[in-house]
Amino acid sequence: MKKLVILGGGYGGIKVLTGLLGLALPEDLQITVVDKNPYHSYKTEFHTIVAGTAAEVDVRTAFPLHDQVHYEFGEIRNINLESQEVYFRDKSTVVPYDYLVIALGCEDTYHGIEGAEQYTESVQSFSKARHTGLAVGNLKAYGKVSVVGAGLSGIEVASEIRESRPDLNIRLLDRGASVLKAFDPKVQAHVADWFVKNDVEVLHHSSVEYVEKDGVCNNGVCYVNDVTIWTAGVQPHRIVRELPFQKDKYNKVAVNKFFQVPNYENIYVIGDNASSVHSPSGQLAGQQGEQVAIILDDILEGKEPKEPREIRLRGTLGSLGKSDGFGSMFQKSLTGLLPRLTKSGVLWLQKRH
Repeated sequence: MKKLVILGGGYGGIKVLTGLLGLALPEDLQITVVDKNPYHSYKTEFHTIVAGTAAEVDVRTAFPLHDQVHYEFGEIRNINLESQEVYFRDKSTVVPYDYLVIALGCEDTYHGIEGAEQYTESVQSFSKARHTGLAVGNLKAYGKVSVVGAGLSGIEVASEIRESRPDLNIRLLDRGASVLKAFDPKVQAHVADWFVKNDVEVLHHSSVEYVEKDGVCNNGVCYVNDVTIWTAGVQPHRIVRELPFQKDKYNKVAVNKFFQVPNYENIYVIGDNASSVHSPSGQLAGQQGEQVAIILDDILEGKEPKEPREIRLRGTLGSLGKSDGFGSMFQKSLTGLLPRLTKSGVLWLQKRH
């Protein structure tokens, strides 16, 4: 019996699984999916959990059931490359593998800033988004929220909280001269104008020096604060950072054209943990997962795998509450209701599939 283990049931891992299930599985293959949660969740919608604008059931779906698929839920402690086994932190179960797909996603990086990890909330996992949502939801009227980081996640978190809680004071700390520096000026201007109209204070050229339980100190000024939400950068998962693989300057694993780890060609790494010319995203992880499913199907059938096609990302979409948004699709910038509706449509399609 061949054993395939998929670590992580996020955008990449679920595409490996569903891709293989859409093909004819070899009868001697057993698939084990390992995840902290007993469901697949949509990380691009975690800001709605933070703001309380969506129920948890709206941003998660059940994993597919199949006679050849087994699930293990728990936190991974480590991977033994010699014995080819996965160990858990909270139980004695050991999961052996012949083929391993690492699709564990990312974690916050705090850039060595004192107090940041201890005193900030996060949106990098379902449980952390839930915890952040409780902190925001329990604030009294006129409470103060600071969001550190004005990338896509920070923008969506700040705008969704504003729409949900017009009584709160919201501050967004932006390291650059303009929000969303990766987008063109049209998008930047639209988002900046939205924040002005909706009374969200944006502090540009921010440089957070340290974080305290009740405040953020930025450029020599300390702001009293009730909740601080960190969206100022991510790094590969701890498990991946600890593995003795060759990595790039961002600590991501160097993989070959088949997403295999050199010297460990039975191990595949995708998504936020794999070195790539593309910026990390759920869309990228999903496309890589689809390709790994095809590659694994060939290998399991004893065939020489075909070289994957070049990945072509369709664009990026972001929301500003329920009726406004922004993005770029097919090299065209979009603002207003259309990109917001398109993003909702993408989520609807993901749930259907």
